[in-house]
Amino acid sequence: MNEWKKICLVSDIPVLGSRRVSRAQGVDIAVFRNGNDQVFALLDRCPHKGGPLSQGIVHGDSVACPLHNWNIALGDGCARAPDEGCVPKFAVKVEAGVVHLDSGEIATHAIDLPRPVAGPKRMDAPTTAV
Repeated sequence: MNEWKKICLVSDIPVLGSRRVSRAQGVDIAVFRNGNDQVFALLDRCPHKGGPLSQGIVHGDSVACPLHNWNIALGDGCARAPDEGCVPKFAVKVEAGVVHLDSGEIATHAIDLPRPVAGPKRMDAPTTAV
């Protein structure tokens, strides 16, 4: 039996947008709302190069990754042809305008994937004075 955790109101998610749900371990979860007020949840990481799907543009039942414009289906997390690959999806329940995620999935689903690293490569400070 699922234990559902309240995340937010549907109205807190922008139409054709998303919100991120932080987790203690693993990559954050992106919760999306499409133009029909349907709500979906995917790991916030594109299967291509790890781009943050929460920063992508929602259109219909897909989200376009902001890095390379891969289209990821919101229902199953799989890339649309000709691209290939899938991102883990999360169970969502909406009751009376409140979005819930399965607390067991939040704690355990896809926690082994490393978080994406944004920005330029970090250069360590020199160990000796110049």
